[in-house]
Amino acid sequence: MIDVETGYQAVRSRDSRFDGVFFTAVRTTGIYCRPSCPAVTPKRQNVTFYPTAAAAQGAGYRACRRCRPDAVPGSPEWDVRADLVGRAMRLIRDGIVDRDGVAGLAARLGYSARQVHRQLTAEVGAGPVALARAQRAQTARVLLQTTDLPVTEVAFAAGFASVRQFNDSIREIYARTPSQLRAVTRSHRAAASAPPAATGSPAVPAAGVPLRLAHRGPYDAAVFDLLAWRAVPGVEEIIGRPGARTYRRTLRLPYGAGIAEVDEPGARARAGRWLDCRLRLADLRDLTTAVQRVRGMFDLDADPEAVAASLGADPLLAPLVRAAPGRRSPGAADPHELAVCVQLGARPTRTAALVTAYGDPLPGAPDGSLTHLFPAVDALADADPADLPEAVSGLATALADGTLCLDPGADRERAHAALLALPGVGEWTAGYIRMRALGDPDVYLPTPNVTPHAANAWRPWRSYALRYLWASDPGHLTPREQESP
Repeated sequence: MIDVETGYQAVRSRDSRFDGVFFTAVRTTGIYCRPSCPAVTPKRQNVTFYPTAAAAQGAGYRACRRCRPDAVPGSPEWDVRADLVGRAMRLIRDGIVDRDGVAGLAARLGYSARQVHRQLTAEVGAGPVALARAQRAQTARVLLQTTDLPVTEVAFAAGFASVRQFNDSIREIYARTPSQLRAVTRSHRAAASAPPAATGSPAVPAAGVPLRLAHRGPYDAAVFDLLAWRAVPGVEEIIGRPGARTYRRTLRLPYGAGIAEVDEPGARARAGRWLDCRLRLADLRDLTTAVQRVRGMFDLDADPEAVAASLGADPLLAPLVRAAPGRRSPGAADPHELAVCVQLGARPTRTAALVTAYGDPLPGAPDGSLTHLFPAVDALADADPADLPEAVSGLATALADGTLCLDPGADRERAHAALLALPGVGEWTAGYIRMRALGDPDVYLPTPNVTPHAANAWRPWRSYALRYLWASDPGHLTPREQESP
């Protein structure tokens, strides 16, 4: 947790870099805010800081209606940390507690439920149930404010077990009933409301659930270049011209299929605080999971200012950092897909053939050039080994039988070792999969003219350093690496 003096200075200066890193609760009002809240700065003696929104809610504070502290980017600490708490936070963000309960979370982590609860409470001020509840409430607010779903359907789509639990949570966190929360939104945003769908459920907008995915600092659009270069035919596409592109992809989610669309920030918007996104889901219970997977893909919980402050002190990287503020280290919406594509060498013809042969057709009809969900690992593991490269077959089998785990709560060191034990996987391939599939911000890959010892100065942001080097000079890449940028 950040120290009190630094926290209060951030609140006084309304420093948005700390949004999501901690939350400010004001005892005299009973409200908690993000540090950048534009309201009058509270007196220091009336302020308490909490590491999570769930901790503030558990202490009896309700969310500020002005700054909406539940909509901030996630803390970058959870992507950096590889310990039990970091792994648990990544799994909770992915919705594991809603799907499998605390017992399922503990089983994924390899600890007892009591130990997981004790560690989370000590570190972030709230246990897994409270953290999941805060996330459900934020999902419910999004659905109330962006769709016309009946309130009862919103409750279950957000993951609440009962309408009563849903009503109590919304009143406690937002000091309004669900209907009042929706009515206020309609009165303020009636002109901007999306039209209802022409077919199917009239409650969900035809364009999908519209979202603003918050991030810190500037956002460098090079992520869209990478995604365009490595788009999997039938699963991903980029439409539009540079500067005004939209990335679209299919998603394999726990309850059904989905399509995500994310707009590239224009030149004037790159210093903004969000990316526009639309999610079209077969089952709205997948909203939380889909949001977190898209956030990971676009590295929206990163702290570019912290990265720049660290890497900008290096003589080799300083000019690159100044030239491209806000560069990201993109993750993967589907870690299994990313790993398989790396093993295939990211060749479009090979990935297209794999998708056609083993992928599931998109329910209904194709959507633009999107036709399939990427093949499930079970389908690849059951395929005739003669039809797949040995490296892909071995990887799929390891993922299917649990020998290799690449889910959001995976132990990165253990996954790295399991990858190296597979046929056709070397240090570079294992590291690249770790960087993207597991969202590790501190991966070093063998790079010409840079020794591992020299790269230690870039910790804990070595993945970002590599991104700067790769973008600036292809000479830093070997031919094998150029196939997997």
